[in-house]
Amino acid sequence: MTLALRMFAADFLKQRKKVGTAVWSLVLVLAPLLIFFIVRQVLHSSSEPHHAGLVGPTHPPAGGVAGYRDAVRLLALFFGPLAAILIGTDGGAGDVAAGVFRDLVVTGRSRVGLFFSRVPAALAMCWIVMLAGYLLTLVGTYALADGSATPGAGLVVEGLFFTLLSTGVVCVVAVGFAALTGSRPAALTVLIGWQLIASRILESIEELGSSRRLILSQAIYHFSPIPLGEGRGPTVVTMSTATAILVIIGWLVVFAALGAWRTATVDA
Repeated sequence: MTLALRMFAADFLKQRKKVGTAVWSLVLVLAPLLIFFIVRQVLHSSSEPHHAGLVGPTHPPAGGVAGYRDAVRLLALFFGPLAAILIGTDGGAGDVAAGVFRDLVVTGRSRVGLFFSRVPAALAMCWIVMLAGYLLTLVGTYALADGSATPGAGLVVEGLFFTLLSTGVVCVVAVGFAALTGSRPAALTVLIGWQLIASRILESIEELGSSRRLILSQAIYHFSPIPLGEGRGPTVVTMSTATAILVIIGWLVVFAALGAWRTATVDA
């Protein structure tokens, strides 16, 4: 246990020292949220009441329940997972890219242990970034509510757990896939393409039927505390909680196993 904690601490320190990855992850998470709240607030402030004030502004407040739901969608379903991919691929292939993997192997430490110490380190870094994004979401939600209804404590906690779940799962998958490929650019390209394009297309093909439940994002959508699949939202396939849990565990186990296998067998 002591050795495992030391290995985790070392990997987490490496994550912290990669300033570029940390900064760009924060920018990727915080900038869209800032732009979202600023634009909504400007639209709300500049709206003119209709019929001499008998009807309210055409644009709702930037915060409140509506603003919170849209902000959580941005964080948990779009930009948060992209930042998680950025951090996860750096954690999975960073040692190989930096040319220090051989130095770690010759110390005699277990290769599988080297891989599995990267997973919690990347996950911790990912969740620190997500907590910063969620804090900004809450600030905008309550500070810009302008008298409208605000989310209760239960919804706030559920939204936080959903954000950590959706980004944490993607981060772990990214660590395993990056270790499997051994190339951070290749892993970034494939995972971002899957997250933004391929999975969205597959979700929308109704002919695939219930097989769409095997898509990771569909299993994650099941735990969303906010409505999805309406208007601008993604396509959502109905599934049971047990199925969603099994799909998420399956993705985690498969990619963790592939990453550990590649780390154990790759030439140093």
